[in-house]
Amino acid sequence: MKPNKACPIVLRRTPNGLEILAFEHPLSGLQIIKGKIEPGEPPADAAVRELREESGIAGVVTADLGLWESGHEEQIWSLHLCEPSQPLPDTWEHLTADDDGHVFKFFWHPLGEAPSDRWHSLYKDALSTIEMRLARIGKS
Repeated sequence: MKPNKACPIVLRRTPNGLEILAFEHPLSGLQIIKGKIEPGEPPADAAVRELREESGIAGVVTADLGLWESGHEEQIWSLHLCEPSQPLPDTWEHLTADDDGHVFKFFWHPLGEAPSDRWHSLYKDALSTIEMRLARIGKS
């Protein structure tokens, strides 16, 4: 199975538990960062690039959480836990250069909390998979 999407996962721990970085796409609702792996690009490098392009965050991969066959448009995601190079605010907006110039509104979603109907089912499934993978490595 060869991945065609990279998904950088950024987490933070609060007194209320673990949260994952998410954003609101102006046309597609709530989601987490993921993007295309370019030909010949290592998936971990794609995850760092997508993190920077979609959120403005510089970071490094700290763990490979494996592949996930999404069942959506033959997408196979490569999941990578990432550490940002700077502290992140609770919310911010980022103008993307590669997604038709959309403004993405970033926020933190509590893991373990059921995603609302504003999340596409693909991302609901991704969140569930990520939670299971994090539990396996003791990060839940």
